[in-house]
Amino acid sequence: MNFAFKVLPKTRHFFNNIIEKITIEDLNKIPKGFNNNIIWNIGHIVVTEQLLVYKLSGLPTMVSDTLIEKYKKGTKPECVVSQDEIDEIKNLLFSTIKKTEEDYKNKAFKNYQEYTVSTTGNTLLNVDDALNFVHFHEGMHFGYLLAQLRALKN
Repeated sequence: MNFAFKVLPKTRHFFNNIIEKITIEDLNKIPKGFNNNIIWNIGHIVVTEQLLVYKLSGLPTMVSDTLIEKYKKGTKPECVVSQDEIDEIKNLLFSTIKKTEEDYKNKAFKNYQEYTVSTTGNTLLNVDDALNFVHFHEGMHFGYLLAQLRALKN
């Protein structure tokens, strides 16, 4: 899993760079043809990693229940996200995966509740499967973000 923990911070830097480069208005804007916005996608990848890795391992997440309810699968943007919440998400991009790596190295993930992901139909059997899926999931959402950025320019 060393490779996973080398890739995730780099992937998260892509998301962070988007937050830093565009306005709060554009982070919150839902481009025509989409049902969510850029900040929702970024919040969603943070929450999803926590749910797939920690919650399914029976461990507490590092994100609040409020963020989970707002960004989990099946949700969509319901209000404008404040600068404070954007900053919180931005900080969680890196603090969560750093802690995940520490906990992984310390063998904290002893149990795992199997889960079949709707995106691919694959069943995650353990934390290694979850971390592998997180890579795919974050790449997919990065693609959405690139499409949303293009749509915002038009």
